[in-house]
Amino acid sequence: MTQKKPQAKNSVPIKKSSIPFYKDGLQFECQGSGKCCTSRGGYGYVYLTLKDRKRMAAHFELTLTEFTKQYCGKHNGHFMLKERSGHEGGGDCRFLKEKRCSVYEARPEQCRTWPFWPEVLNAKTWSQEVASFCPGVGKGKVHSYEEIKAVADSLKGWLKD
Repeated sequence: MTQKKPQAKNSVPIKKSSIPFYKDGLQFECQGSGKCCTSRGGYGYVYLTLKDRKRMAAHFELTLTEFTKQYCGKHNGHFMLKERSGHEGGGDCRFLKEKRCSVYEARPEQCRTWPFWPEVLNAKTWSQEVASFCPGVGKGKVHSYEEIKAVADSLKGWLKD
């Protein structure tokens, strides 16, 4: 007869499903392939916060209004980068030049936080939509669970600023 381990008083058993697949961290280092800058179905828009628009306007030495008129559109009430002309509905980012980001230092928060977006941080989506196409997965630094969670948590409600 096997005995059950006694549980500590007031402890709640941890469900296996509540432990994220990245509990031991994820290895990632950008390889500069530009693949994340190409529209893939539901991931086609680059949304911009006010802080992003201000940073990019300064990069181009434009006023916020000039930058917004020239480079931004709106989708579901949020500012986004206009797509490169001739690629409506799914083209490369307008700032992708020769597989490199031409505005890297001023890039939007959405781009800075890739690939640790909350919507891709489950094992199935990570495998099918990140690791399968991004050459940076499995290379470079191992980002800890705490680092990944901090990035993902920072993105919750990020478009509201």
